[in-house]
Amino acid sequence: MDKKLLLAKPVADELKKFNTLYKESVYCDNPRIQEIIDYTMKSDGKHIRPTLLLLAAKACGDINNTTYNAAITVELLHTASLIHDDVVDESKIRRGKASLNAIYDNKMAVLAGDFFLSSALIKSVLTGNIDIISNISGLGRDLAEGELNQLSLVKELILDEEEYFQVIKKKTASLMSVCMRIGAISANASDEDVAKFTQLGELLGLCFQLRDDIFDYFTDAIGKPTGNDIREGKVTLPLLYALREAPEEEKKELLSIIFSYNYTEENIDKLISYAKNHGGIDYAYSKIEELKNKAEELIETIPNLEVREALEAATDYIIERVY
Repeated sequence: MDKKLLLAKPVADELKKFNTLYKESVYCDNPRIQEIIDYTMKSDGKHIRPTLLLLAAKACGDINNTTYNAAITVELLHTASLIHDDVVDESKIRRGKASLNAIYDNKMAVLAGDFFLSSALIKSVLTGNIDIISNISGLGRDLAEGELNQLSLVKELILDEEEYFQVIKKKTASLMSVCMRIGAISANASDEDVAKFTQLGELLGLCFQLRDDIFDYFTDAIGKPTGNDIREGKVTLPLLYALREAPEEEKKELLSIIFSYNYTEENIDKLISYAKNHGGIDYAYSKIEELKNKAEELIETIPNLEVREALEAATDYIIERVY
């Protein structure tokens, strides 16, 4: 069975209900605004995060109204963050389609992102759980902090692996971590289980971002131009590793491109080729494998066999996905 279908299998009915409630949560009777919402929804992703939230809840007890409101909250917050990210990154492509800011403009996109963010806050209150509301609030700050920190690293040209992992923990892993955490909380899980699913979500989130960063070094069907991260001045793990291991003379030439922001197509190709030919991709995959092994150890402790198999499929899907 397809990994995507397998990971959703234990919560297939719940996901149908989620999808209906999710669309209802942002309905607006103003046709101009609804047009923007509809376009955003058509560009929507695979709902991996709410699926993980529902799986965590199912593993710990029953999926209930609190769970659904929590799942809708995180997906709305995620959508808002993507809209705002495209404005910040001046990206014109999102999942292979024109981004919202490309179709409309930055002003409309920022306000649309605010609309989704405000809708997320409403849904978080409807959970009626102060612990979940607190986690959602902290998540919003972490996402902003991760983005701000990444922009600072670009501006200050800090090329450090530890800093890189701090950024992706805040910017990407925090979202999956909180998803699984509040899924467990919504089902009244024990503190031990809440901690376990929090850690599992972070590991899966780190794998997700590392895989996403690898995409930037290859062509076709990934929904964004190859070399886009480098073009924006973001030095991700494959290139970080290659630079660290490079002989001094070669490093000097590569760093001169980065420190001068001289991102011509020729120079971007040079940086990509260097990372690929000097172990950067292999190193990133080795880090993914380390994280995957830790995730699998946690998954093995889940008593619910159906959920356990789904989370194993989720781990494989995140690592093997082609975009």
